[in-house]
Amino acid sequence: MSRVSNRDVRSGRYYLGVDVGGSKTHALVVNEDGEALGFGAGGPGNQQGVGYEGLTSILCQVIGQALQQSDLEINQLSGAGLGIAGYDWDCQLQAHLDAIAPLKLDCPVRIVNDAVIGLLAGASQGWGICLVSGTGNNCRGRDRQGREGRVTGEGGLFGEYGGGGDLVARAIACISHQWTRRGRPTALTELFMQRAGARDIYDLIEGIDLHRYIPDASWALLVLQAAREGDLAAKEIVVWNAHEVAELGCSVIRQLELQAEEFEVVLAGSVFKAGSLYIQPLQERILELAPKARFVPLRVPPVVGGALLAMEQRFGIQVYHRRQRLLQSTSALISELQKIAGRA
Repeated sequence: MSRVSNRDVRSGRYYLGVDVGGSKTHALVVNEDGEALGFGAGGPGNQQGVGYEGLTSILCQVIGQALQQSDLEINQLSGAGLGIAGYDWDCQLQAHLDAIAPLKLDCPVRIVNDAVIGLLAGASQGWGICLVSGTGNNCRGRDRQGREGRVTGEGGLFGEYGGGGDLVARAIACISHQWTRRGRPTALTELFMQRAGARDIYDLIEGIDLHRYIPDASWALLVLQAAREGDLAAKEIVVWNAHEVAELGCSVIRQLELQAEEFEVVLAGSVFKAGSLYIQPLQERILELAPKARFVPLRVPPVVGGALLAMEQRFGIQVYHRRQRLLQSTSALISELQKIAGRA
């Protein structure tokens, strides 16, 4: 990625934020005033998919990009905040620290689950809850005092449903029920047959079972399409999924005793792009428990939350006075880099 030049960044304190996901990894270098100086982007880094060596490799790549753009060396950083998908339990901390060690970060480092930096990026004061509904689902939160609440983030094994993968799984069940006459016909059948290239419903069911057709979370768009077009089965699936994600939020609200508080619910993940079709039933369920909750779609890269996490180690909660400038400068930097890439 090209360097953004003409910046004097030779003095002061600098902080690194990193967002490691299952499909992409971002790095962001900022100064102590909240100005974004360098941005790096690369592929997946979740160790559950790429292993710890893969995590190390992608971190070296994206952090190297961000530092190069900033005209900084890694030993000039004063703090680092990493939100890492796949970091779910305390016992995994050492393995993640070992994966980070080759970077030679000589500064305080904080590692959290990636849902936490989504919260920090989206919540104006750095507390509230963050609901994630993308390929999978998650929920993390913290209160004014910094107490944290969470779910497992491990999906259906622990009864935590929601996100694109579960939309697709539920849709396949409805299609199967149509075939066996257990359920009513649904427009999902034709949409899934077209997507798979299946000859008929028998071929679709057989092909999925024998792994000739491999539905993935991207097929969730077909479920949302069918729901918008009025298919009853698809609408029921969307409402069920939204309620399940809402229940994750409700569980964290209870853990942190936020029922009577006014707080922000940050909505992070691609499924929320479905709009009111998905968000309205989710809001209704949460507002039954916490009527003062306010819903905030996450419209900035979560890596901003990683930078805020890094800066928290020095500034504490006062760092959120710098948040707005950081949001604006990061958006401007990314736009500038996109223009440079477009001219290349």
